[in-house]
Amino acid sequence: MLLSAADSKETINLSALPESAYLHIPFCRRRCYYCDFAVSIVGDRPPVARTNELQSDTLQSSTFGTIARYVEILRQEIRGTASFGKPLQTIFFGGGTPSLLSVEQLSQILDTLSQQFGIAAGAEISMEIDPGTFDLAQVQGYRAAGVNRVSLGVQAFQPELLQACGRSHTVADVYQAVAWVQQAGFENFSLDLISGLPHQTLADWQASLETAIALTPTHLSCYDLTIEPITAFGKQYQPGMQPLPSDEATAEMYRTAQRLLTAAGYDHYEISNYAKAGYQCRHNRVYWENRSFYGFGMGATSYIEHDRFSRPRKTREYYEWVEARQRSGEWGVGSGEWEVPETPPLSSIPLQSGSQLHPSSDLLLDTLMLGLRLAEGLSLAALREKFGRDTMQRVWACLQPFHQKGWVVVPSDSNGAIAPALTALPDSGRLQLSDPEGFLFSNIILVSLFEAFESKTHCFSP
Repeated sequence: MLLSAADSKETINLSALPESAYLHIPFCRRRCYYCDFAVSIVGDRPPVARTNELQSDTLQSSTFGTIARYVEILRQEIRGTASFGKPLQTIFFGGGTPSLLSVEQLSQILDTLSQQFGIAAGAEISMEIDPGTFDLAQVQGYRAAGVNRVSLGVQAFQPELLQACGRSHTVADVYQAVAWVQQAGFENFSLDLISGLPHQTLADWQASLETAIALTPTHLSCYDLTIEPITAFGKQYQPGMQPLPSDEATAEMYRTAQRLLTAAGYDHYEISNYAKAGYQCRHNRVYWENRSFYGFGMGATSYIEHDRFSRPRKTREYYEWVEARQRSGEWGVGSGEWEVPETPPLSSIPLQSGSQLHPSSDLLLDTLMLGLRLAEGLSLAALREKFGRDTMQRVWACLQPFHQKGWVVVPSDSNGAIAPALTALPDSGRLQLSDPEGFLFSNIILVSLFEAFESKTHCFSP
C-alpha cells in the first residue's frame, strides 16, 4: 500500500536520508544458471556502443529500443523522487548487465541524478561490466561520462566452468576486457569470482585466484555459489551433492582465497571482499553499515531510516508502476525544484507495497547481520547506546559459545590483541568475527542470534 497524504505527520530524520543510489539495469544476453535476479533477456549481439550507428539489423534495433525505453522510464522514476538537498556520495550501476547501456544512455541517467539530487565532488561511481559486452571506445566513454570504478563479472578462468554456469563470455574475453579497462585509465577496478561451481576443484579455484592476482585488480569479490530454488541450478542440483563440491571442499576454497589474497597484499575487509589499501567499495559499505540508500529501476530496493521497499520485478509491471505514480501527481514530476522542509514527511518518498518500519528486534538483527560481515565489526559502545546494556548481554549469551571456539572475538586494545575468554561484554572495543574461521561459519552464528531474537518484539532494555 502506498503512503498517502494522511501519513504526512510521520517524519523522517534528515540525517538518515540517503547519499547513495543503486541503479538496476536488468538486461542480460542470457540468464546465468545460478541467477535469480530481476533480469530481462535480450540475446547475443555485438557491444552496445556500435548500436549507436543505427545499424539495420532487426535484433539490434529492437534491443536498443527496449533499453532506450527502460532508460526513459528509469529517468522518470528518478525525476519523481523527492530530493532533500543531500548530494550523492556513491552511485552503483548493477544488473543485469549495465555494460549493455550505450555511453549516451549512461550519461543521460547520470545527468538526471545530478539534476535531481546533485553528485558530490569525489563521488564513487561504480558500474558492473561484463566481458564480451563492450569495446575500448565504450569503456573510455563510460570513464569520460563520470564512472570511476568498474567491476568485471569474471566468475572463473576455466572455459568448462564458464560453460557449466551459463556465462556468455570466454576466458579470452576476460583478458581483453581487463586490457581495455586498464587502457581506458581505470585504476580502480574489481574482479568477481565464484567458488563452489559444478565440477570445480580446489586446483581450479586456486588457479583462478592466481590468475586474477596477476591481472592486478585493486579489488576482488569472491562469492560462494548459492543455489536458489527458482534457478536452473536450483532445479538440477542439491547443495553439497555432486557435481557440486562438498561443504568441506568449499570451506577449503574459502580458506585458500583468504590465504592467497592476503599474501598478495589485499585486505580481507568483508566476508566476500578484498581490497588494496584505499580501494574498498564505498557504495557497498553503505549496505553493510546499515545506512540509507535509494534504489531505482525494476526490482530495486530502497532503504530509508530502517524502512525497506522494493519496485516490481517484471518489466511491464515496473513501467506501469512508474507511469501510474506520474499520472497521479504524487511525485510532482516536472514541478521544477523540490522545496526542502526542515523535516521531510515520509510520504514524500515513493514507496511500493510491503513497506514496514522494523520492530526493534529486526533492527538489532539487521545491524548484527550486516556489521559482522565487516572485518572491523561493530562498536560495542554504539551497540550499547542503541540497543541497551541488557540487550547486548543477551546477545553475548548467544555468542559466547562461538567466542570459545575462536569464531567471535573482542579485541582488547587498539592494536587488535584478542581478549581472553569473556563472561560479559566490555563497555568499549569492537565485536568481530575471526578471519577466516569466524567468517566461514558466520551463518551458524547468525542462526543462533535469529533464533534468540527473531520472535522478540521488545529488544531494548528499559
